[in-house]
Amino acid sequence: MKKVVLALAAVAGLAATGAKAQGYPTRPITMIVPFAAGGPTDVVARIVTDNMSRTLGQQIVIENVAGAGGTTGITRAAQSQPDGYTIMMGHMGTHGAAPALYPNLKYDPTKDFAPIGLAAGTPIVIVAKKDFPANDLKGFLDYLSKNADKVNMAHAGVGSVSHSTGIFFNSVVKAKPTMVAYRGTGPALNDLMANTVDFMTDQIVNVAPQIQGGNIKAFAIATPERSPVLPNVPTTKEAGLQGYEVSAWNAVFAPKGTPADVVKKLSDALMKSLDDENTKKRLLELGGVIPSNAERTPEALQKLVESEVARWTPVLKAAGATAE
Repeated sequence: MKKVVLALAAVAGLAATGAKAQGYPTRPITMIVPFAAGGPTDVVARIVTDNMSRTLGQQIVIENVAGAGGTTGITRAAQSQPDGYTIMMGHMGTHGAAPALYPNLKYDPTKDFAPIGLAAGTPIVIVAKKDFPANDLKGFLDYLSKNADKVNMAHAGVGSVSHSTGIFFNSVVKAKPTMVAYRGTGPALNDLMANTVDFMTDQIVNVAPQIQGGNIKAFAIATPERSPVLPNVPTTKEAGLQGYEVSAWNAVFAPKGTPADVVKKLSDALMKSLDDENTKKRLLELGGVIPSNAERTPEALQKLVESEVARWTPVLKAAGATAE
């Protein structure tokens, strides 16, 4: 009799869970953005969640939890209740580079999350202060090869996209400029515009307005094709640099164990958001790349994370990069 009661209780519990998932969401959802407000990841998150909120019928509230290259916020999100009411916007650094940089990382990007979908691609641009004594990539690389010990390279903190892609750039061109860390992309870019630091590699959504305004120089974009937002900026390959093609990305995740039908609702809402003309317009105006339908699926995102961890681990370890 006891076994029957336990079995019935288990069935009732499953039914309740299913009913709860079917009614999801019944209250606002928190999206943890692991960086400061106003940065590239925050901007992408606010753009895509605007439409997602309308689709889901509940507001998605952005909570910025910065620190440790984004890993502080992602750790907190990963440890949240897996009920669909806490999700996160991760990126190439938090879910690709972090394992190599943080030996004591409290999460495994490939195992501790329920992928929801890829939100946007963000090409990397090589930029410099407007007074830098070079006007194209060839001149910049020549100057760097002769004066690396005098050149400063800014980045938004260990584990950030600008940090990882900067290390990758230095390994490709075999240079060792002085790395200058900031607490976020905003302060790094501000000092670049103020001519306090010399150059950086950063996401197009962050630097495009400053390039267009003439506040900084752009030497090349690290993608196979030019960006419509910066049509006069050559690709690295066009500019004569081989081996440096890299794009960052932002994606939505939930904690591991989030019910599959809740993940599907969130994934469908993200899909609809990325098909929305206003969402696409806002992302494209910043130079973002809209992922294809096939690239947006949870399954595709899982494969992307696995491939990014495999890609960045040897690059960063070879450079001796660590956050500790």
